[in-house]
Amino acid sequence: MKKLNTHTVGVDNGDVVLFTDFQDGGEMWTGRGQRERRRRIKFSEEYKSPPTVQLSLSLWDVDATTTMRVDLEAETVTTTGFDMVFRTWGDTHVARVRIAWLAIGEMSDPEDWDVV
Repeated sequence: MKKLNTHTVGVDNGDVVLFTDFQDGGEMWTGRGQRERRRRIKFSEEYKSPPTVQLSLSLWDVDATTTMRVDLEAETVTTTGFDMVFRTWGDTHVARVRIAWLAIGEMSDPEDWDVV
């Protein structure tokens, strides 16, 4: 459990189209085996410490004749952003994906004192 040491909590969110491979025959739609897409997401304001980030699929357009496989992860979470990572493998064909994200964490307060 992450305990917040401040009364100033920031909540940031977004909804990102990660790829649309069916339009140009991209590897997520036509490929096989291990495949990955990443995008660096920047928060609208800097957090005091790395926040908790939650990802969810908000659009999942796949070929119904193949097995649906997905690994969705927030990697390298810092005070300024994170890497959104989508992975698939095998014969899965993914036409397009949109990912919603939510970050919750401590924010600096103008009334905070930094005593050295």
